[in-house]
Amino acid sequence: MNQDLALSLLGEVMEWDLERSRTEFAWLQLMSRFKYDGYSDFVAGVRFIESLAGWLQQFEASERPAAYSFVKTYLVYFSPAEIQHLVELVYPDRVRVRLLREVASELKRPSYLVWSDGSAFELYRRRLRQSLFFGLSDGARIDAFRRATAGIISNEQVLLATEIASGKWDQVLGDLREAIKDVEGRFKYLFLLDDFIATGTTLQGKLKRFWRDCQPIVASHLDPQWTVFVHHYIATESVIQKIAAQESALRLESGDNGWFRSVEFSCELMLPDAMKIDENKAGAFWSVIQKYYNSSIETRHTRKGGGKDVKLGFGQCALPLILEHNTPNNSLPILWADVDGTSGGPSMRPLFRRRQRHSELA
Repeated sequence: MNQDLALSLLGEVMEWDLERSRTEFAWLQLMSRFKYDGYSDFVAGVRFIESLAGWLQQFEASERPAAYSFVKTYLVYFSPAEIQHLVELVYPDRVRVRLLREVASELKRPSYLVWSDGSAFELYRRRLRQSLFFGLSDGARIDAFRRATAGIISNEQVLLATEIASGKWDQVLGDLREAIKDVEGRFKYLFLLDDFIATGTTLQGKLKRFWRDCQPIVASHLDPQWTVFVHHYIATESVIQKIAAQESALRLESGDNGWFRSVEFSCELMLPDAMKIDENKAGAFWSVIQKYYNSSIETRHTRKGGGKDVKLGFGQCALPLILEHNTPNNSLPILWADVDGTSGGPSMRPLFRRRQRHSELA
């Protein structure tokens, strides 16, 4: 749709006068161009302003000002450039700092002296080559990480997923031993990367599967002092301590010999709990969230988050969050749910359509 036509339609939907239209159109055009139009799951031919007009039309005229104000005030959107920046920070902010600390500890000297000592620097290079990097999901942007670390980390160290066939494990081990010229060399650090975590529920399952896949190669491919680092580009404040407690519970359940030797967690950007939407923040929009909820979006997967429904998103996270490649199900469903209403309940037209990983319904 032509943007001028879309803006005109939006002005009619919101019943703005000429002066209000000028003010809002300037803001909408700016935000659309630099942020929201980059969302990858808009349907063909549609961008943010068209989507916003269609989304607002589903509400009654008296409800639209609150809905528009909510989007303008509380929506948090990560653009492609911002996600790319978080990916590019992984090596300098996390990997390099962590390995420097390891090398300094091994040599019993300050980390800032590692670069000035030839033998210490060689040990750092060896430890870096003994590292493997895995994507926990498509959102990990492991391809972008590989490009960002070109010339620093070998392509053979960066793997698209955690489910690795035995032949691939043998191949990357052979590449390592050739690179460090040590026929008994083994991997010491496994970095698991992902884009976002809010509750830790999905991560538990991923860690269990990764442990299952690692078990056959622990003795042959991994150093006795191997460590797993789980790093998310974005995390909620409340999940940081929660996932550490979850991992401790899994270790206790599995026993020391039935789990990873060591697991550490980190994130690049932490979203404060104050970001979550409640009745006070939402104001008049709170009743809209309740009114336009269709329980048909609930599945056996959403129930794992707890709660009697997902009006506030998976795990009752109540986030106004949009990631440029997809909208998390921890976000408010009124922003992402796409329901025609034929199964009962109101229809739900999405502002940012979510690409579902699981299709089966309850």
